[in-house]
Amino acid sequence: MDNLLVMLGRLAGIAGAVLCLVAGVARILGHFYIGGFSAAALLQGGMGGLLIGCFLLLLATHQRD
Repeated sequence: MDNLLVMLGRLAGIAGAVLCLVAGVARILGHFYIGGFSAAALLQGGMGGLLIGCFLLLLATHQRD
């Protein structure tokens, strides 16, 4: 169970970071929309992914104790 939580936490964190990076770079280049979604919405989705990843990793470390 710990390995699953760690793996899911890392995947969610990586996906969130990539989504934030894509949204940030697109916004810097002057694109307001990416694939029908606004850059701000993608940035918020990326931050949500990072938050979920942090919670999953926190839960995995808490269960080890």
